[in-house]
Amino acid sequence: MKKSRNYAGIPDEFAQLEKSKVVLIPVPYDGTSTWGKGADKGPDALLDASENMELYDIETGTEVYQQGVYVTEPVSELSSPEAMVKSVHRITKEYIKRNKFVTLIGGEHSISIGSIRAFNECFENLTVLHIDAHADLRESYGGTPYNHACAVYEASQQTNLVQVGIRSMDAIEMTVMDTEKTFFAHDMVDDEYWMDKAIELLTDNVFITFDLDALDPSIMPSTGTPEPGGLLWYETLDFLKQVFEEKNVVGFDIVELCPNDLDRSSDFLAAKLYYKMLSYKFIDEAVEDEYDNTYDNTIGGNNAPAQKFDDDDE
Repeated sequence: MKKSRNYAGIPDEFAQLEKSKVVLIPVPYDGTSTWGKGADKGPDALLDASENMELYDIETGTEVYQQGVYVTEPVSELSSPEAMVKSVHRITKEYIKRNKFVTLIGGEHSISIGSIRAFNECFENLTVLHIDAHADLRESYGGTPYNHACAVYEASQQTNLVQVGIRSMDAIEMTVMDTEKTFFAHDMVDDEYWMDKAIELLTDNVFITFDLDALDPSIMPSTGTPEPGGLLWYETLDFLKQVFEEKNVVGFDIVELCPNDLDRSSDFLAAKLYYKMLSYKFIDEAVEDEYDNTYDNTIGGNNAPAQKFDDDDE
């Protein structure tokens, strides 16, 4: 991956770590995907596309980049799924502790195992809002628990997991899934209240993990495992806006962009989605306001002490 650059080509004054409220961590990893390859190129493609966006958001009437967006060096420990997860966990937690709004761009969905661990250790009573076509609830797959098919298994055991948009899974995952907190795509089509129902299940602190294959392939073809019948653009934004309005979203990741030369629109959609989510997060916050991510350094974690995960960053 290219050396990190400013998100959306913003001026350097808005891209310095010390002054930025937002941190973006690129994770160019694609070690366990089983069909379409190329998620390791996702962060570069998103950043390239972002440089061609208009930075005034019409809906919110804001220019959220002025809150500051610092792009870190890409995560470089990619030798194995386990090593990658451990590195993502460590780096994510480091920036949470620095009072930043931490976001990540994948890469395949296995990166979220590390990011979710970090947020779960730093925020009380965490909900993981998992927006995806796939359940990703296998305890292990392909010989490792750090496979993209296992992305939220640990979250199902350690956090309040709410899943939205699911339309593909293995029967074994039904033994793990909480169907009362799962919104299947075929049900959502006929349920005008699914957004309200999903939001009612969220706790105050929410981490969003957004797999781009949650979106319909008609608007997001460039992903490793596209599934028909997905979310469309405006209903997705409507849902996300409500989540940001009603809950304290503490961070998010966007994963599974697999760029290809024939479809640049997917890259642009991913970049725009990232910007929209930031716009919703900071809609009521003045640039000069000090950011407080509500991280409490007196807690060890949600359901287990930090050392459960062999944390070496303390």
